[in-house]
Amino acid sequence: MTRRASNNHDSSWRYISPRMAFLMVSMSLGQLGDGLNIFQGIYLVGIGWNESSVGKALSIMGLTALLVQPFAGDFVDRATIDRRVFLTMASVVTAISASTILMVRHGNTDHTLIYSSKILEGISSSFIGPCLAALTLASFGPDRFDEVMASNIYWGHVGSVLAAGLAGLVAYMSFPDIKFCFLIIGASAVIAIGFVQSLPQGDPLLGRGFRSAEDSDNVTRVDSLTDSENGDDDSNSIPKTPTESSPLIGSKFVEPEQPEMPEAASYMDVFLDRNTCILCCTGFFFHFANANVLLVLGELMGSEGEDDKQNRNAIPLTAGAIIMAQVTMAFATQLGDNYTARGTGRKVLFMAGLLSLPIRCALIILFSNAGSAFLLSTQIFDGIGGGLMGLIQPLIIADITFGTGRFNAVNGLIASCFGLGATLSNFLGQIVVEHYGHIASLTGSLFLSIIPIIVFSNMTETYGLRGQSRTVDDTTKAQTISV
Repeated sequence: MTRRASNNHDSSWRYISPRMAFLMVSMSLGQLGDGLNIFQGIYLVGIGWNESSVGKALSIMGLTALLVQPFAGDFVDRATIDRRVFLTMASVVTAISASTILMVRHGNTDHTLIYSSKILEGISSSFIGPCLAALTLASFGPDRFDEVMASNIYWGHVGSVLAAGLAGLVAYMSFPDIKFCFLIIGASAVIAIGFVQSLPQGDPLLGRGFRSAEDSDNVTRVDSLTDSENGDDDSNSIPKTPTESSPLIGSKFVEPEQPEMPEAASYMDVFLDRNTCILCCTGFFFHFANANVLLVLGELMGSEGEDDKQNRNAIPLTAGAIIMAQVTMAFATQLGDNYTARGTGRKVLFMAGLLSLPIRCALIILFSNAGSAFLLSTQIFDGIGGGLMGLIQPLIIADITFGTGRFNAVNGLIASCFGLGATLSNFLGQIVVEHYGHIASLTGSLFLSIIPIIVFSNMTETYGLRGQSRTVDDTTKAQTISV
């Protein structure tokens, strides 16, 4: 009786299919991404902040995120509260805190306001990735996770393109009062909140990286809801009688009956797994080399004469750089998904993404005076790296953690290592720019970009590992799996 009432309520609010709901949420959250942080940095320099202060602001957000992300991921794993609630709250707080830049006055002032907002932004944004990944795994299961996660990432890039394009257009049209381009952040949050309510809650066991309470062959998954299967022209309809472990049993922010949770693997087993450690180190050094490059590129393109003052084209050009990268990321994500579907291993695709960074840095250094058009074109390599690595990273994490119950905890740990590298990159990179110039900062990034390639060469292939039966007693067997 309770289950039937839940289903009736569910059909009253599910106006779009689950796949479309994930698509729209991913696209909206993409507009809340780091691209607008780059715009904020350029804007603050333009109104009187020095580069080191901007570096501190971006670093504070990254530092907060890297401290919170492991706990956020573990909290998402352990909490029994609907993950959609966390996703909604995180989107709202991120948008509000990021929009405080509208209150910053001209001059090298209001540091406390921005620094405080970046702390809040770092905390709230730490829950977005784990919640969305957990909901995807819970709703579609391990067999369909790769495909749907690739779709989420693809449409996240599309959202970033839309946000960057709109921000650049508003900034150009409203120059010199360009701060209103940051209103896009608030609009994106409103859109995300609306579509989050259409996401299914899914199987809580699968969302943690456990196996389902029932055999996966007997579970009705949201990806199987097609017109031909349920005999209805409305693809948004849901099964009349879903099974007990169906991911569609939850209603709007009403939690389904929770099955008894099996014992999760110990933190030491999963955190000290050989592949986990290699992925953490690889991500740290890659983002340590990479994060500051786009900011330096925007400063190079936005400079005017010998005074290096921000001109009217600064943010539009940076928007162009982001759009170039995000469009390439979308194509790279699609290409990587196609190769993954054909059985291509994770290692070769991830390595291809790593190799794009030293090429990109070398081209910017060698042709820094070639003009904005050429500098923009180097973002193609950023797109290749970001697209392939952004796709393969969650797949590797799902591979090495499935069956352990620590999917989001490890996801948070690895995200923190990535964030630590990005934080140090923004902070130290801008100090180098202030004292030694843009080329010196880029040269440092070039040499640092070699380290993650060397580290990741020791990674073992994880493709197919997710299909093995992994329990608390054998979670460390991943260390001995050969390529």
